[in-house]
Formats: sequence, structure tokens, C-alpha cells
Amino acid sequence: MLGTAPGFQARGRLAAAAAAAFVAVGLVGAYRYVDNYWIYRGFAAPKDPAFVHLRGVTTHFELTSAALGGRAQPVDVYLPPGYTTSPNRRYPVIYLLHGVPGRPAAFLETVRLGVVEDELVALHKIRPAILVMPFGSTGSFTDEEWANGVRPNSNWETFVARDLVRAVDSRYRTIRRGDARALAGLSEGGYGALNIGIHHPGEFRVLESWSGYQRADPIRSIFGIDPSLLARNSPSLTLGRVAAKLRRAHTYVWFYSGTGDHFLAQNTAFAAELRRYRIPFHYFVVHGGHNWGIWRGNASRALVAMSRRLHGA
Repeated sequence: MLGTAPGFQARGRLAAAAAAAFVAVGLVGAYRYVDNYWIYRGFAAPKDPAFVHLRGVTTHFELTSAALGGRAQPVDVYLPPGYTTSPNRRYPVIYLLHGVPGRPAAFLETVRLGVVEDELVALHKIRPAILVMPFGSTGSFTDEEWANGVRPNSNWETFVARDLVRAVDSRYRTIRRGDARALAGLSEGGYGALNIGIHHPGEFRVLESWSGYQRADPIRSIFGIDPSLLARNSPSLTLGRVAAKLRRAHTYVWFYSGTGDHFLAQNTAFAAELRRYRIPFHYFVVHGGHNWGIWRGNASRALVAMSRRLHGA
């Protein structure tokens, strides 16, 4: 029996190594599954259909923002089909604001807006536009509300409306006018699009909110304890003050909410306010809650709505 001990030990080591390898493979598999879900949220990776022969190009730059105290923020950009082969053409710009937790690439990877634009351009349903997706926070799980906050160097609204627009106009062949810009977003980004757009009449012709809201969340780290700051950053409360300017700028608001969305009542009330102040809009309710399926499913409608109202689109 003593002479067989090394054999048992060797087999034990082999079994342990095999078990460790199995666990390692399992962990790698689990990591890949979680990572894939974080990127695509259970959907297939976006892919252009066979009828699309001209595709857009994804690029990226870092924007050092004075509004953020010199902080460098990543910005994803989707240059539309034909951009690289039409050097004399200028394009309208669609700015897209993510939610929380959020990341700019989700518009291309999960909502598949790049593929949607490729398809719609190929089908001649829209004219091409540049898609701009800034990172609007200090971390994927950090909430900034796309607002000018009370902390130093946290002017996220100014980052978008001033620094980002100027940087994009200087880097790309854009149509440098407000009637050639749209500002859209999902969830918190939808709130941000409305809030920023109302604060800057004429800067963006189209404002789109996908499952957004119109009352600022009372987050002390952003808005402090001043009720007036919360009110100033609540589109439902500030709309009336700038309604005349929005009408003169021909601002158009397009937004939707889900039947099970906890922001449904806010959106329905905001539609009534837009009607009251005679601001052109389209509001609709879709079946579902507050999720990626709704945003992905309505991406085509969102792009068509913007394209129809942007100069040069």
C-alpha cells in the first residue's frame, strides 16, 4: 500500500488541476456572458443586412472641457454612410445622451443606431447625419443628470451645449446651425435632452426624449438643497418661460413613454403643457416598461422623426 501512495498523490494532483481548469474555464465563460450582456443586453450584436452596401464609420475623440474644469471626456462619433467619399458635403448632427448606468457605445451596440442609420439611408428613408455620443459622467454608475451641478467643475449642461457642439463643429463637416442639430437621449438622457434644449432655445431644432422625465430628481450631490435650482432644471416648470423663444426657433419635441413606465404620468402631463404653449410635438405611448427593448424597437422611428425636421437632412 505504501508503494502506491505516489500514484494516488499524482492522480490527486491531476484531479485538482483538472478541477481548477474547469473552474477557470467556467469563470471565463461567466465573465464573457456578463460582458456580452452588458454590451448587448441579451440582443444579437448589430450587423448590417445584405442590402446595405455603404456603411458608416465609428470614430472617437477626447474632449477637454472648460465647463468641467479641464476634464477630458470621451466622445464616440458615427460618421454616416458616404462621409468619407463625399469630401465636400456637410451634415446635420444628432447628439445622443445616455442614461445611468450608462456609456455612449450603447447607442451603437445595444440600440444599434449605426446599423439603423445605414439601413434607412440605403432605403432612402432618411438623409445621412453624424451621430455624436458623449460620455456624460465621471463613471458608468455615477449620476450627473446632464445638469450644471452645485459642485465645482460639474457643468455638464454647458459641456454639451457649448464645449461639445463647438468641438464637433471644428472637427467634422457639420452644418453649423441650430436648425441642423438634434438632441436626444434615453431615460436620464431623455430628461437631459429636454432640459438642455429648453435652456438653449435655437441651439437644437429637434429634442427627443425616449422614456425620459420632466421633473428633476432631488439629488443633493447635484442640485444641493435649493428648491429654485430643482425648479430651474425641471422642464415641466421652465417650459412656459421660454415657450415664445422655442416657437420662434421652430423647436420640435418628439417623445414617448411605456405603458408600465413610472414616468408615464410626467410625460403625459408634459404633452399637455406643450399643447398649451403651442409648441409643435409628437408624443406617444408604447406597450412595455422602461427598458432597452423599447429604445431599440423605436430607434428607426426616432431617426426618421429627426431627419424630417433637420436642415440638410
